[in-house]
Amino acid sequence: MDNFLTFLAGGLLQYSWWQIIIVTLVLTHITILGVTIFLHRSQTHRGLDLHPAVMHFFRFWLWLTTGMVTKEWVAIHRKHHAKCEREGDPHSPVIYGIGKVFFQGAELYRQEAANAETLKRYGHGTPDDWLEQHVYARHSVLGVFIMLGLDLAMFGVLGLTVWAVQMAWIPFWAAGVVNGIGHWWGYRNYATPDTSTNVIPWGLIIGGEELHNNHHAHGTSAKFSTKWWEFDVGWGYIRILSALHLATIRRVAPKIRLEPATAAVSIQTLDGVILHRYEILARYTDLVKKAASEELAKLKPLRAREEVNRRWASLKRVRRLISRADDSQLE
Repeated sequence: MDNFLTFLAGGLLQYSWWQIIIVTLVLTHITILGVTIFLHRSQTHRGLDLHPAVMHFFRFWLWLTTGMVTKEWVAIHRKHHAKCEREGDPHSPVIYGIGKVFFQGAELYRQEAANAETLKRYGHGTPDDWLEQHVYARHSVLGVFIMLGLDLAMFGVLGLTVWAVQMAWIPFWAAGVVNGIGHWWGYRNYATPDTSTNVIPWGLIIGGEELHNNHHAHGTSAKFSTKWWEFDVGWGYIRILSALHLATIRRVAPKIRLEPATAAVSIQTLDGVILHRYEILARYTDLVKKAASEELAKLKPLRAREEVNRRWASLKRVRRLISRADDSQLE
Protein backbone atom coordinates (compact mmCIF):
# COMPACT_ATOMS: atom_id res chain seq x y z
CA MET A 1 0.00 0.00 0.00
CA ASP A 2 2.81 2.38 0.87
CA ASN A 3 4.49 1.67 -2.46
CA PHE A 4 1.25 2.44 -4.28
CA LEU A 5 0.81 5.76 -2.44
CA THR A 6 4.43 6.64 -3.16
CA PHE A 7 3.84 5.93 -6.84
CA LEU A 8 0.72 8.11 -6.86
CA ALA A 9 2.62 10.93 -5.20
CA GLY A 10 5.65 10.96 -7.48
CA GLY A 11 5.40 8.32 -10.17
CA LEU A 12 8.40 6.38 -11.37
CA LEU A 13 10.74 9.37 -11.31
CA GLN A 14 9.85 10.75 -7.86
CA TYR A 15 10.86 14.26 -8.94
CA SER A 16 10.46 17.30 -6.73
CA TRP A 17 8.09 20.08 -7.80
CA TRP A 18 10.85 22.25 -9.28
CA GLN A 19 12.25 19.32 -11.25
CA ILE A 20 8.79 18.66 -12.67
CA ILE A 21 8.52 22.32 -13.72
CA ILE A 22 11.86 22.10 -15.54
CA VAL A 23 10.87 18.87 -17.29
CA THR A 24 7.53 20.38 -18.30
CA LEU A 25 9.24 23.42 -19.81
CA VAL A 26 11.64 21.17 -21.73
CA LEU A 27 8.79 19.03 -23.05
CA THR A 28 6.74 22.04 -24.16
CA HIS A 29 9.83 23.61 -25.73
CA ILE A 30 10.31 20.51 -27.88
CA THR A 31 6.68 20.80 -28.94
CA ILE A 32 7.20 24.44 -29.93
CA LEU A 33 10.23 23.41 -31.97
CA GLY A 34 8.16 20.76 -33.71
CA VAL A 35 5.61 23.37 -34.71
CA THR A 36 7.98 26.12 -35.82
CA ILE A 37 10.70 24.01 -37.48
CA PHE A 38 8.74 21.07 -38.88
CA LEU A 39 5.17 22.24 -39.43
CA HIS A 40 5.80 25.89 -40.18
CA ARG A 41 9.19 26.50 -41.74
CA SER A 42 9.70 23.11 -43.39
CA GLN A 43 6.31 21.66 -44.32
CA THR A 44 4.31 24.84 -44.92
CA HIS A 45 6.84 27.20 -46.49
CA ARG A 46 9.63 24.85 -47.60
CA GLY A 47 12.30 27.10 -46.13
CA LEU A 48 14.31 24.01 -45.20
CA ASP A 49 14.33 20.27 -45.71
CA LEU A 50 14.68 17.97 -42.71
CA HIS A 51 16.38 14.60 -42.54
CA PRO A 52 13.73 11.83 -42.54
CA ALA A 53 14.69 10.82 -38.99
CA VAL A 54 14.22 14.36 -37.67
CA MET A 55 11.02 14.81 -39.62
CA HIS A 56 9.53 11.62 -38.25
CA PHE A 57 10.58 12.45 -34.70
CA PHE A 58 8.64 15.71 -34.91
CA ARG A 59 5.65 13.97 -36.48
CA PHE A 60 5.59 11.42 -33.66
CA TRP A 61 6.17 14.01 -30.93
CA LEU A 62 3.41 16.33 -32.18
CA TRP A 63 1.06 13.36 -32.37
CA LEU A 64 1.76 12.67 -28.70
CA THR A 65 1.64 16.26 -27.45
CA THR A 66 -0.91 18.03 -29.66
CA GLY A 67 -2.90 15.55 -31.73
CA MET A 68 -2.53 17.90 -34.69
CA VAL A 69 -2.51 16.43 -38.19
CA THR A 70 0.28 17.75 -40.42
CA LYS A 71 -1.91 18.23 -43.49
CA GLU A 72 -4.53 20.16 -41.52
CA TRP A 73 -2.03 22.50 -39.89
CA VAL A 74 -0.19 23.18 -43.14
CA ALA A 75 -3.38 23.77 -45.13
CA ILE A 76 -4.83 26.18 -42.57
CA HIS A 77 -1.63 28.19 -42.35
CA ARG A 78 -1.19 28.39 -46.12
CA LYS A 79 -4.77 29.60 -46.42
CA HIS A 80 -4.03 32.25 -43.80
CA HIS A 81 -1.23 33.63 -45.97
CA ALA A 82 -3.27 33.36 -49.16
CA LYS A 83 -6.25 35.25 -47.72
CA CYS A 84 -4.61 37.24 -44.94
CA GLU A 85 -7.00 39.74 -43.29
CA ARG A 86 -9.64 39.04 -45.96
CA GLU A 87 -12.73 36.89 -46.11
CA GLY A 88 -11.60 33.30 -45.83
CA ASP A 89 -8.70 33.94 -43.44
CA PRO A 90 -9.15 31.17 -40.86
CA HIS A 91 -7.99 33.18 -37.84
CA SER A 92 -7.68 36.91 -38.47
CA PRO A 93 -8.33 39.36 -35.59
CA VAL A 94 -9.41 41.85 -38.26
CA ILE A 95 -12.30 39.55 -39.17
CA TYR A 96 -13.10 37.77 -35.91
CA GLY A 97 -11.83 40.27 -33.35
CA ILE A 98 -8.84 39.91 -31.06
CA GLY A 99 -10.89 38.41 -28.23
CA LYS A 100 -12.19 35.51 -30.28
CA VAL A 101 -8.83 34.70 -31.88
CA PHE A 102 -6.92 34.96 -28.60
CA PHE A 103 -9.33 32.96 -26.45
CA GLN A 104 -10.92 30.70 -29.07
CA GLY A 105 -8.10 30.32 -31.59
CA ALA A 106 -8.00 26.55 -31.15
CA GLU A 107 -11.72 26.35 -31.91
CA LEU A 108 -11.23 28.38 -35.11
CA TYR A 109 -8.50 25.91 -36.06
CA ARG A 110 -10.79 22.93 -35.52
CA GLN A 111 -13.55 24.54 -37.58
CA GLU A 112 -11.23 25.12 -40.53
CA ALA A 113 -9.68 21.65 -40.20
CA ALA A 114 -13.13 20.24 -40.97
CA ASN A 115 -13.21 22.14 -44.29
CA ALA A 116 -12.39 19.50 -46.92
CA GLU A 117 -11.89 22.15 -49.61
CA THR A 118 -9.19 23.86 -47.54
CA LEU A 119 -7.32 20.59 -47.04
CA LYS A 120 -7.56 19.68 -50.71
CA ARG A 121 -6.40 23.05 -52.02
CA TYR A 122 -3.72 23.97 -49.50
CA GLY A 123 -2.61 20.67 -47.93
CA HIS A 124 -0.54 19.28 -50.80
CA GLY A 125 2.99 17.99 -50.30
CA THR A 126 2.54 16.80 -46.73
CA PRO A 127 3.35 13.27 -45.48
CA ASP A 128 0.97 10.64 -46.83
CA ASP A 129 2.65 7.37 -45.87
CA TRP A 130 1.16 4.37 -44.06
CA LEU A 131 1.78 5.83 -40.61
CA GLU A 132 0.10 9.09 -41.52
CA GLN A 133 -2.94 7.39 -43.02
CA HIS A 134 -3.41 4.64 -40.43
CA VAL A 135 -2.05 6.17 -37.22
CA TYR A 136 -1.32 9.90 -37.05
CA ALA A 137 -4.31 11.16 -39.04
CA ARG A 138 -6.80 8.36 -38.38
CA HIS A 139 -6.13 8.17 -34.63
CA SER A 140 -5.00 11.73 -33.90
CA VAL A 141 -6.53 11.70 -30.40
CA LEU A 142 -4.83 8.46 -29.40
CA GLY A 143 -1.43 10.11 -29.12
CA VAL A 144 -2.47 12.65 -26.49
CA PHE A 145 -3.98 9.91 -24.31
CA ILE A 146 -0.78 7.90 -24.59
CA MET A 147 1.02 11.05 -23.45
CA LEU A 148 -1.38 11.29 -20.50
CA GLY A 149 -0.51 7.74 -19.49
CA LEU A 150 3.21 8.45 -19.77
CA ASP A 151 2.91 11.63 -17.69
CA LEU A 152 0.97 9.82 -14.97
CA ALA A 153 3.51 7.00 -14.96
CA MET A 154 6.48 9.37 -14.73
CA PHE A 155 5.12 11.97 -12.29
CA GLY A 156 2.18 10.37 -10.47
CA VAL A 157 -0.93 12.48 -9.98
CA LEU A 158 1.06 15.61 -10.83
CA GLY A 159 1.40 14.12 -14.28
CA LEU A 160 -2.17 15.24 -14.92
CA THR A 161 -1.05 18.84 -14.44
CA VAL A 162 1.97 18.31 -16.68
CA TRP A 163 -0.30 16.87 -19.36
CA ALA A 164 -2.77 19.75 -19.05
CA VAL A 165 0.04 22.27 -19.55
CA GLN A 166 1.24 20.35 -22.61
CA MET A 167 -2.25 20.31 -24.10
CA ALA A 168 -2.75 24.05 -23.51
CA TRP A 169 0.71 25.14 -24.68
CA ILE A 170 0.12 25.30 -28.44
CA PRO A 171 -3.51 26.55 -28.29
CA PHE A 172 -2.35 29.44 -26.09
CA TRP A 173 1.01 30.41 -27.58
CA ALA A 174 0.41 29.56 -31.24
CA ALA A 175 -3.33 29.95 -31.78
CA GLY A 176 -3.73 32.75 -29.24
CA VAL A 177 -0.54 34.77 -29.08
CA VAL A 178 0.91 34.36 -32.60
CA ASN A 179 -2.35 34.34 -34.57
CA GLY A 180 -3.99 36.91 -32.30
CA ILE A 181 -1.46 39.26 -30.71
CA GLY A 182 0.81 38.85 -33.75
CA HIS A 183 -1.80 40.68 -35.83
CA TRP A 184 -2.88 43.19 -33.21
CA TRP A 185 -0.01 44.53 -31.09
CA GLY A 186 3.75 44.93 -31.49
CA TYR A 187 6.23 46.61 -33.81
CA ARG A 188 6.69 46.33 -37.57
CA ASN A 189 9.93 46.17 -39.54
CA TYR A 190 8.13 45.83 -42.86
CA ALA A 191 5.15 47.60 -44.41
CA THR A 192 3.38 44.38 -45.36
CA PRO A 193 -0.20 44.64 -46.69
CA ASP A 194 -1.61 43.14 -43.49
CA THR A 195 -1.59 43.86 -39.75
CA SER A 196 1.19 41.41 -38.82
CA THR A 197 3.52 42.54 -36.04
CA ASN A 198 6.60 41.35 -34.20
CA VAL A 199 5.31 40.75 -30.68
CA ILE A 200 8.76 41.05 -29.10
CA PRO A 201 12.23 41.07 -30.71
CA TRP A 202 13.50 37.98 -28.87
CA GLY A 203 11.91 34.76 -30.07
CA LEU A 204 12.55 32.39 -27.17
CA ILE A 205 9.24 31.17 -25.76
CA ILE A 206 7.51 30.48 -29.09
CA GLY A 207 10.63 29.40 -30.95
CA GLY A 208 10.98 32.60 -32.98
CA GLU A 209 7.32 32.83 -33.98
CA GLU A 210 7.19 36.07 -32.00
CA LEU A 211 8.77 37.73 -35.10
CA HIS A 212 5.54 37.47 -37.06
CA ASN A 213 5.86 40.61 -39.19
CA ASN A 214 9.29 39.50 -40.38
CA HIS A 215 7.76 36.17 -41.35
CA HIS A 216 4.93 37.76 -43.32
CA ALA A 217 7.44 39.91 -45.19
CA HIS A 218 9.63 36.90 -46.07
CA GLY A 219 7.26 33.96 -45.90
CA THR A 220 9.59 31.27 -47.24
CA SER A 221 12.61 32.23 -45.15
CA ALA A 222 13.84 29.63 -42.66
CA LYS A 223 15.13 32.47 -40.49
CA PHE A 224 12.65 34.83 -38.83
CA SER A 225 15.02 37.41 -37.31
CA THR A 226 16.14 40.13 -39.73
CA LYS A 227 17.63 42.85 -37.51
CA TRP A 228 20.89 42.50 -35.60
CA TRP A 229 19.09 43.01 -32.29
CA GLU A 230 16.45 40.34 -32.92
CA PHE A 231 16.86 36.72 -31.86
CA ASP A 232 15.20 33.63 -33.33
CA VAL A 233 15.93 30.56 -31.23
CA GLY A 234 14.35 28.32 -33.86
CA TRP A 235 16.98 29.48 -36.34
CA GLY A 236 19.67 28.50 -33.84
CA TYR A 237 18.36 24.94 -33.74
CA ILE A 238 18.13 24.87 -37.53
CA ARG A 239 21.78 25.88 -37.80
CA ILE A 240 22.72 23.06 -35.41
CA LEU A 241 20.70 20.55 -37.44
CA SER A 242 22.33 21.86 -40.61
CA ALA A 243 25.81 21.48 -39.12
CA LEU A 244 24.94 17.87 -38.26
CA HIS A 245 23.68 17.30 -41.83
CA LEU A 246 20.17 16.76 -40.49
CA ALA A 247 18.68 19.78 -42.27
CA THR A 248 19.20 21.60 -45.55
CA ILE A 249 18.45 25.33 -45.52
CA ARG A 250 16.69 26.35 -48.72
CA ARG A 251 15.84 30.00 -48.27
CA VAL A 252 16.58 32.93 -45.98
CA ALA A 253 15.45 36.53 -46.24
CA PRO A 254 17.72 38.52 -48.59
CA LYS A 255 19.59 41.51 -47.20
CA ILE A 256 19.13 44.88 -48.82
CA ARG A 257 22.25 46.35 -50.41
CA LEU A 258 22.50 50.03 -51.30
CA GLU A 259 24.72 51.19 -54.16
CA PRO A 260 25.68 54.71 -55.27
CA ALA A 261 22.97 56.47 -57.26
CA THR A 262 23.23 56.23 -61.04
CA ALA A 263 21.51 58.06 -63.86
CA ALA A 264 20.07 54.87 -65.34
CA VAL A 265 17.85 52.28 -63.67
CA SER A 266 18.96 48.71 -64.33
CA ILE A 267 16.96 45.49 -64.30
CA GLN A 268 18.90 44.50 -61.20
CA THR A 269 17.73 47.67 -59.45
CA LEU A 270 14.10 46.98 -60.34
CA ASP A 271 14.46 43.40 -59.15
CA GLY A 272 15.89 44.69 -55.88
CA VAL A 273 13.05 47.17 -55.40
CA ILE A 274 10.46 44.44 -55.96
CA LEU A 275 12.29 41.98 -53.71
CA HIS A 276 12.72 44.47 -50.86
CA ARG A 277 9.48 46.41 -51.39
CA TYR A 278 8.25 45.97 -47.81
CA GLU A 279 11.50 47.20 -46.30
CA ILE A 280 11.69 50.11 -48.75
CA LEU A 281 8.14 51.11 -47.86
CA ALA A 282 8.97 50.87 -44.17
CA ARG A 283 12.05 53.07 -44.57
CA TYR A 284 10.09 55.59 -46.63
CA THR A 285 7.39 55.64 -43.96
CA ASP A 286 10.01 56.40 -41.31
CA LEU A 287 11.35 59.28 -43.40
CA VAL A 288 7.86 60.75 -43.82
CA LYS A 289 7.13 60.42 -40.10
CA LYS A 290 10.43 62.11 -39.26
CA ALA A 291 9.78 64.96 -41.69
CA ALA A 292 6.25 65.44 -40.34
CA SER A 293 7.48 65.50 -36.74
CA GLU A 294 10.20 68.04 -37.56
CA GLU A 295 7.71 70.27 -39.37
CA LEU A 296 5.25 70.03 -36.48
CA ALA A 297 7.99 71.08 -34.08
CA LYS A 298 8.68 74.17 -36.22
CA LEU A 299 5.01 75.09 -36.48
CA LYS A 300 4.11 74.57 -32.84
CA PRO A 301 5.12 78.09 -31.66
CA LEU A 302 3.16 79.65 -34.56
CA ARG A 303 -0.16 77.84 -34.11
CA ALA A 304 -1.96 81.06 -33.22
CA ARG A 305 -2.04 81.97 -36.90
CA GLU A 306 -5.03 80.46 -38.72
CA GLU A 307 -3.05 79.38 -41.79
CA VAL A 308 -0.39 77.73 -39.67
CA ASN A 309 -3.01 76.01 -37.53
CA ARG A 310 -4.63 74.47 -40.63
CA ARG A 311 -1.26 73.17 -41.76
CA TRP A 312 -0.65 71.81 -38.26
CA ALA A 313 -3.93 69.91 -38.35
CA SER A 314 -3.15 68.45 -41.78
CA LEU A 315 0.27 67.27 -40.69
CA LYS A 316 -1.21 65.71 -37.57
CA ARG A 317 -3.60 63.69 -39.72
CA VAL A 318 -0.76 62.54 -41.96
CA ARG A 319 1.36 61.56 -38.98
CA ARG A 320 -1.54 59.70 -37.37
CA LEU A 321 -2.40 57.77 -40.52
CA ILE A 322 1.19 56.68 -41.05
CA SER A 323 2.17 55.68 -37.57
CA ARG A 324 -1.17 55.18 -35.80
CA ALA A 325 0.33 57.41 -33.16
CA ASP A 326 -1.76 58.77 -30.32
CA ASP A 327 -2.65 62.46 -30.60
CA SER A 328 -0.91 63.12 -27.31
CA GLN A 329 2.43 62.35 -28.94
CA LEU A 330 1.92 65.31 -31.26
CA GLU A 331 0.79 67.87 -28.72
